[in-house]
Amino acid sequence: MKRQAPYLIVILVLGVLDQIAKAWVVSAVPLYGVKRIIPGFFDLTHIRNSGAIFGLMSRSGSRLVTYGLVGLQLFALAMVVFYFLKTPPSEKPAKWAMAIILGGALGNFVDRLVRGYVVDFLELYAGRFHWPTFNLADSCITVGAVALIATILLRRPHAPDSR
Repeated sequence: MKRQAPYLIVILVLGVLDQIAKAWVVSAVPLYGVKRIIPGFFDLTHIRNSGAIFGLMSRSGSRLVTYGLVGLQLFALAMVVFYFLKTPPSEKPAKWAMAIILGGALGNFVDRLVRGYVVDFLELYAGRFHWPTFNLADSCITVGAVALIATILLRRPHAPDSR
């Protein structure tokens, strides 16, 4: 368990930072309100995402959709935890990447479980290009997934057995 402690700390810190950021946004920016940070590029915009990624199914208003998303999130969390625990300690980059993913997944899972929706607030745009509003947890999941994919693709093949 001692070997897992640094990863667990990162998971908890990222999950807590995400919740702190969301709590601040909820208290400082009215729902659908906007705070311009870098005009023409970056705003804080308080929205509620009751759907999946990029707001898919967010307008359904169905409790079944909410329960389904909680179930899917729980399944995805369980899968990442399973692979995290199965990954040997020597594969530190993969373990760190999964810890970052888990920290983000924890933040969004807490939102969906407690609020029934996820608080999104980071909005990037340039001219007509507009990226869907997201949060710190989404960023952690994305950065961790990219790092995990890079780790897998850049992994050195094991030397063949010489018998």
